[in-house]
Amino acid sequence: MAIGKPLCAGFRERREITPSTGVHTGSAERQLGTPSGLSAIGRAVNPRRFRPTPWLRQRHAQTIWRALISRPTPVRTSLELLELPDGDAVELVWGLPLPNDPFAPILVVLHGLEGSIDSRYVRSLVAGGVARGWRTVLLHFRGTAGRVNRKARSYHSGDTADVAFLVAELGRRFPGAPRLAVGISLGGNVLLKWLGETGAANPLSAAAAGCVPCDLAGCAAALSTGFSRVYQRHLVNLLKISVRRKTHLLDVAPEEWARLTDFRTFDARLTAPLNGFASVDDYYARASSRPWLGKITVPTLLVLAEDDPFVPPGTVPESTPSAVTVERHAHGGHVGFLTGWWPRPWLEERLLDGLAESAGVSGQKPTLPRL
Repeated sequence: MAIGKPLCAGFRERREITPSTGVHTGSAERQLGTPSGLSAIGRAVNPRRFRPTPWLRQRHAQTIWRALISRPTPVRTSLELLELPDGDAVELVWGLPLPNDPFAPILVVLHGLEGSIDSRYVRSLVAGGVARGWRTVLLHFRGTAGRVNRKARSYHSGDTADVAFLVAELGRRFPGAPRLAVGISLGGNVLLKWLGETGAANPLSAAAAGCVPCDLAGCAAALSTGFSRVYQRHLVNLLKISVRRKTHLLDVAPEEWARLTDFRTFDARLTAPLNGFASVDDYYARASSRPWLGKITVPTLLVLAEDDPFVPPGTVPESTPSAVTVERHAHGGHVGFLTGWWPRPWLEERLLDGLAESAGVSGQKPTLPRL
């Protein structure tokens, strides 16, 4: 795909080289888990340096330990089903306890590909938001977390309509409360694209994103080489499991599923046609957030690892608009960013700190546990 339009001038970067109508509220509550740097535009920024766990410096070690080995952060939640304008619905996961103050900041969390409240980084973000006294809600994208949505299509990397609807709904429920959003990986791409699409009209007070595949074609290519193919195989298998729950809505022959072994093939056969794209290249071009970065006006923190096995160097341009602060760290892997001799999460706390400073909101700053 084309990388995107040239971005506007006036850029900066930080680099480190080393319930309402139509809403059904679930009554169930569950317990999950087991036992700075960003400022408002125009103020000096001192990005926090990331120091990886000494024995987990390698990018795949960071990525795999965080995703599969680290201990999940405990978090209490309640569920809500939010009806959408097109007749579909999405699941919202609210972090508990909810604040009593109707003007408490609202944090919207957007997960990565096939992520959910069971993802370790998601639990850390939700728990961190709750600990700060923020009204924290995770949007489960359509068809994720085991819920079969009503439409043939599910979610995709550039689908911003559901995020926009949710943020508007939160504004109606809690007028006057500052709204913040954080996205990881695919969720970060959705967030950045929406910020660019809406420009100065965007209702958020601040945003933050980590490990974002801003150039979908480049990232799909990166995941088709070397050890990264292991991640691709795992994620494509998860996608096939999710989509095959709706075989009654899909025109896919049984023998076709075995041929869907990589992102490009899967997106060409299912994602692109189900979501109205002319081709897989059209999907990658139009769903990538990179062409929209130059239009972002909401204060936004973007944290990247230069050794990310999903996001190759150069995915995010060297220059970004003045509203966007980019921190590039030498290590971290993909949504790894484990620090301390015994690893503890760093990325989630960094993103939440950035939101707090950028939006000028207060709240108790928690220390995320060792993993």
